[in-house]
Amino acid sequence: MTRKCEIARKTRETKIALELNIDGTGTYDIKVPDPFLRHMVETLARYADFDIELAAQGDLDHHLIEDVALTLGEALRRSVGDGPIARLGSATVPMDDALAAVHVDLVDRPFTHIELSQEDIYEHFLRSFAMEARMTLHTQVIRGKDRHHIIEATFKALGRALHLATRPKNKTISTKDKVSYEGK
Repeated sequence: MTRKCEIARKTRETKIALELNIDGTGTYDIKVPDPFLRHMVETLARYADFDIELAAQGDLDHHLIEDVALTLGEALRRSVGDGPIARLGSATVPMDDALAAVHVDLVDRPFTHIELSQEDIYEHFLRSFAMEARMTLHTQVIRGKDRHHIIEATFKALGRALHLATRPKNKTISTKDKVSYEGK
């Protein structure tokens, strides 16, 4: 079974079409006007072994980056589905002067601790992505001075951690078993 999702998001500010296959090979086709955003989504795809096709446009870089993160988070949550997965993933990645570690738990308990400046749009990207995916996400910048290298090492580590966390398992890894909700 291939776990994938096609999703479109349209607001007054942005228009996004996304295809995500979490059982992919790391191929991507990213069409966004922001070159650094394109580079980070390509990096995420490559390091997670996710296939991502993304076409997005927006009125402002901030709106575009935030809405791409939200759409990716929603697509990840849908793609994982209801089957048991490894759930936990951690990775540490060096890139030149930077060393970043990322830890995820795809547990439907959204929380973030992100070691990037709160003024940095990619801190906002990671928080938006994690909240919409309903994951726990911790990032650590162990060292680094160059902003590009720090962010890229973080995205590489996120990709590797997500690859590990999304792998199918034969049983649910939780003392609670599977959580379900009932009601109207």
